[in-house]
Amino acid sequence: MQRAPEPILIGFLYDFPQADGGSSFEEAVRLGFDSIGEGRIDRPVEFVQRHVPGLPLGTELAVQQGYRELDEAGVLAILGPSISDNGLIAAPLADRAGIASINYTGGERTRSEWMYHYQIGSLEEEPAILARRLHQRGLDSAAVIFDNSPVGRRYAECFEDARTTLGIDLTGSTAISPLSEDVTAVASRLRETKPAALVYLGLGVASRAVALALEQLDWKVPVVANSSLMFGYARPDWRDGWKGWEYIDGIADDNTMRAALARQSKRAAAGPVGCGAFDMGRLLAEGIARAHHLTRAGV
Repeated sequence: MQRAPEPILIGFLYDFPQADGGSSFEEAVRLGFDSIGEGRIDRPVEFVQRHVPGLPLGTELAVQQGYRELDEAGVLAILGPSISDNGLIAAPLADRAGIASINYTGGERTRSEWMYHYQIGSLEEEPAILARRLHQRGLDSAAVIFDNSPVGRRYAECFEDARTTLGIDLTGSTAISPLSEDVTAVASRLRETKPAALVYLGLGVASRAVALALEQLDWKVPVVANSSLMFGYARPDWRDGWKGWEYIDGIADDNTMRAALARQSKRAAAGPVGCGAFDMGRLLAEGIARAHHLTRAGV
């Protein structure tokens, strides 16, 4: 009797808690993968999950252990992590293991020989867009609250370059924990500097604390933020606190490919990560289908 071919194993490294256990992400990846791989890949594909408490909630060690477990499980390629802090950790792991990996962080510094990058957001480009938006609105000074993390610091560094070029004055700048729950004192101090606008830059968890602080202080200042407010797709209960804020999104309502994806799966097309997962599934399938040798190096 002919033996069935062994399945291709694809690893998922989740570095941030998944409300649904990752099922919506994997559904989107599967849809993208099958749209390319059907008829071109001659064996089944199985997904192997590892959920790890990465930074800023967890540790470097957890990311390392999760990646190593996927390596030992024999995966052909890996999707993840999603946060730049952890992408910086995972890139050298991919290089050492020789596993083609795709992270979907916002930081261009997470790329390496074996670590590819499907960029959702941009630590380097978004600050320039925000600075230009302030300039367009005639807001000639700003105070900045940024996460004290690789994500927040890189955003702040790039915003500094952009605002200087456009002649926007910096009235104050404060780093906060990316897990902050109360930044009222910080916001109060920055209000005393009388900025024309407030800028939040970070992962997004602390954006909730910033919104609550402004409400408590009754500070009616224009606010702009990076793509961290995409958290609103996962936490709709946070959205009211950001009313009136401007931020950079990762998807558009009039995108025809997103509309086509929504006809297959509304939850896959609901937010930027699901849309990105669909694209990453397509990328993986294309790489595997084109591989002349079905090995990690071949992919």
